[in-house]
Amino acid sequence: MTEGIAKSRTGIEGFDDLTLGGLPSGRPSLVCGSAGCGKTLFASTFLINGARHYGETGVFVTFEERPVDIVDNVQSLGFDLQGLIDQERILIEHIAIDPTEVAEVGDYDLEALFLRLEFAVDQIGAKRIVLDTIESLFSAFQNPAVLRAEIRRLFDWLKQKGLTAVITGERGDGSLTRQGLEEYVSDCVILLDHRIDNQISTRRLRIVKYRGTAHGTNEYPFLIDEDGFSVLPVSSLGLNHKVYDDRISTGVADLDDMMSGGGFYRGSSVLITGVAGSGKSSLSGRMADAACRRGERALYLSFEESEAQTVRNMKSIGTDLGRWIEAGQLRYIAARPTFYSLEMHLAVMLREIARFKPSLVVLDPISAFVGSGELGEVQSMLLRIVDYLKSNGITGVFSHIAHAKDAETDAGLSSLMDAWILLLNRESNGEFNRELYLLKARGIAHSNQVREFVMSNDGIHLLEPYLGVGGALTGSARRAEEARVRLAEANRRSETARMQDQIVHRRRRAQAQIEALQAELAADESELKRMTDAEDAYLKQSQMDAEAMALARRLRRAGPDTK
Repeated sequence: MTEGIAKSRTGIEGFDDLTLGGLPSGRPSLVCGSAGCGKTLFASTFLINGARHYGETGVFVTFEERPVDIVDNVQSLGFDLQGLIDQERILIEHIAIDPTEVAEVGDYDLEALFLRLEFAVDQIGAKRIVLDTIESLFSAFQNPAVLRAEIRRLFDWLKQKGLTAVITGERGDGSLTRQGLEEYVSDCVILLDHRIDNQISTRRLRIVKYRGTAHGTNEYPFLIDEDGFSVLPVSSLGLNHKVYDDRISTGVADLDDMMSGGGFYRGSSVLITGVAGSGKSSLSGRMADAACRRGERALYLSFEESEAQTVRNMKSIGTDLGRWIEAGQLRYIAARPTFYSLEMHLAVMLREIARFKPSLVVLDPISAFVGSGELGEVQSMLLRIVDYLKSNGITGVFSHIAHAKDAETDAGLSSLMDAWILLLNRESNGEFNRELYLLKARGIAHSNQVREFVMSNDGIHLLEPYLGVGGALTGSARRAEEARVRLAEANRRSETARMQDQIVHRRRRAQAQIEALQAELAADESELKRMTDAEDAYLKQSQMDAEAMALARRLRRAGPDTK
């Protein structure tokens, strides 16, 4: 709560944040808008929360509806107003005003009304008061001067009593209210708007004026449902998100391996784009399943398929999401994009995320919103939820249908995402085969190779790339090429073995021939040696014979010894 004027909390989710504390204490606040925009519910919530949570009793003054109708109306939204009435913490004062019975004569004023209000306030010691609606109170006044004087007098009386007041008023032509004066004398003016655009209903709140304090000035979507009145200040989201260093698995081991085996950083925004039937929802479901396996919570927001259909389809790839839903770890919310306006969808999603507190959120698919509004509004809505998830450290998985291979998304979100997975169906040889491209993974070293994306009963697998002559091959073309390569390899091995056998045989024959020649050479050498030895012996013998003959001749010439 800021310094300056005191403020009283309304207990309305989101509104007290916008006003930095609630409505001005002890001062009147005007809530105006057309019929059906939620004025009475806003005022009732302010009064009931004051009595239930902040110890401030209150008086509800109605000039139109009966007390029993008001009790029944808020009961349908989960408020036990009758219980607070029985405990004398809230008093409903029904004041019926018949314009035909009011005569503006002389000094006629609302003194009797003030006495009645003062009695009701003193009866329970009220700190808060609601006047619903002011038009009914002043409908009998025909004199504008008297009307303005009494309006000022009423607002001054509320201030003198120190009552924190909420006054509801119908929106007028060219002004916030029919009288056109309440907005000037009120310290706080809140405008509720209920509009129809392209047959889609949208409720928005704007703080027109708030004296003495800062406040949000944009239009904010608000909800009226079984949980009451709630406002989400989505336009105040920023980029002050925390960065995480731990990595989380995608539930597909092969995809984790493409990122060094670690998966994406926690708190990342992951975009999965692809043509129809490429496996976007299946991959998103696996990531939600992986979160639940880690003991964390996951929120699955589907805009095309029902819970039962998604649970059944995921079983075909060995993933049972139903058990996580039953265990309370996975919450599945299905809603058509046309059920709410874009900002109302955002408000619902942010509220569900805040209540369930998941660690991972799946939006499947975000392209369903493209036809629900202008492209700029879709981008703004998605940007806000991306910022919200990052601010709370929640991993976001966004699937988006692509209509072409250029990969650019209709919503223009690819540049905002931390990671981007592209799934394509390639037609070849009369069949479609799925391929996965990891186009981006900020801060993570990742593979740039295309992988064949295969879904089977035991999950999702990414096959290593197979590059053929004409490019990457998948499906039956891959299997046929692998079979052809295996056959060619077998033929090459067989031919190699045959040639090796021939070489061995030729080598053996050559070796045998070499051995035969070597044997012949050995025999020849042996014969040559024998002949050489014989020749040498012959020559030696001849020499010896010659020497013996020569000696014998010398002896014959000399004759016998005559001595």
